[in-house]
Amino acid sequence: MRALTWHGKRDVRVDTVPDPAIREGDDIIVKITTTGLCGSDLHLYEVLGAFLDPGDILGHEPMGIVEEVGPAVTAVKAGDRVVVPFNISCGTCYMCTRGLQSQCETTQVHEHGTGASLFGYTKLYGQVPGGQAEYLRVPFGNALPVPVPDGPPDDRFVYLSDVLPTAWQAVAYADIPPDGSVAVLGLGPIGDMSCRIAAHRGAGTVIGIDLVPERLDRARQRGFHTLDVRQSSDDLVDAVRELTGGRGADAVIDAVGMEAHGSRIATAAQGMTTLLPDALAAALMKRAGIDRLSALHTAIDLVRRGGTVSVVGVYGGAVDPLPLLTMFDKQLTVRMGQANVRRWVDDILPLLTDGDPLGVDDFATHRLPLEEAPDAYEMFQKKRDGAVKVLFTP
Repeated sequence: MRALTWHGKRDVRVDTVPDPAIREGDDIIVKITTTGLCGSDLHLYEVLGAFLDPGDILGHEPMGIVEEVGPAVTAVKAGDRVVVPFNISCGTCYMCTRGLQSQCETTQVHEHGTGASLFGYTKLYGQVPGGQAEYLRVPFGNALPVPVPDGPPDDRFVYLSDVLPTAWQAVAYADIPPDGSVAVLGLGPIGDMSCRIAAHRGAGTVIGIDLVPERLDRARQRGFHTLDVRQSSDDLVDAVRELTGGRGADAVIDAVGMEAHGSRIATAAQGMTTLLPDALAAALMKRAGIDRLSALHTAIDLVRRGGTVSVVGVYGGAVDPLPLLTMFDKQLTVRMGQANVRRWVDDILPLLTDGDPLGVDDFATHRLPLEEAPDAYEMFQKKRDGAVKVLFTP
């Protein structure tokens, strides 16, 4: 089959690789019909090479048609249409039964002390072949795949793999009061969708913050307030307070993470790890890694006293300094974590089968053949051509 594989920093290629096969009784094989490019994939493209091997298959936002099922699978059959959540969860362990599928005890990567395994996402999360490919082996076929109805195009459902549950959890964790206010830092796919979900769930004031004109325009067209992060920090705080009765936002969602445009020192430190031997780079990143924290510091500045900061952007640092004095003084609540995809599916799926209140049908900015994935990675990283969400067709 053809698959998008990692070969080095900013070097991904579409190669011919062996087809996946059934290995366990409850495995299924899915023929991928649509698969997404995620902002988290750019972390692999840029700075996490120490935890990858050449030839690793990337991607964790797939959907398609069940091609083959193992002998123990009863929940789906060949020909069924399914979405595959990005975190690999068994559905039956202590964590899964408490809605914490991202911490699944069956697939935790004990070697690295990390949570549930992920499709297409480094040795830190199991080094499981990903979904930017023609076929994908999916374990836990009775619990993990999400059956979806035939009929509507893939765009209606593919975001159940990551974007929708991640944004839904970000909003749920933000705990926005009824008719309250939320500021969303970063209007990539997750931030954009977080704005939409926050409004759908009753937020009265939604403020989208970014520096890319096309992304600000998208949010503005849906009726949200928008602010350009390139204005000074003090001006940004004043602008948010002006929109929120002088106090600051009830909640702030950090949808930026370590892609933030911030400290040059942290940026240089991340870049230097890519020049080291993999073993040394991995140890350095796990024990002494630092992030660019400008987005998180901005979130702490923008939220009102007694408010909530919901962190959905991915951070990877081990020694990140936080302004604990300010956080304590402002009496903030901070919630964060990898999305528990299966936890939110039942809440979201009805919004995809009865109308399109979240605007998923036209959410993608680019639909490309998988063979064009290397160019798409470069375009998305450089935020060219208005790229917000890219979908591939294998």
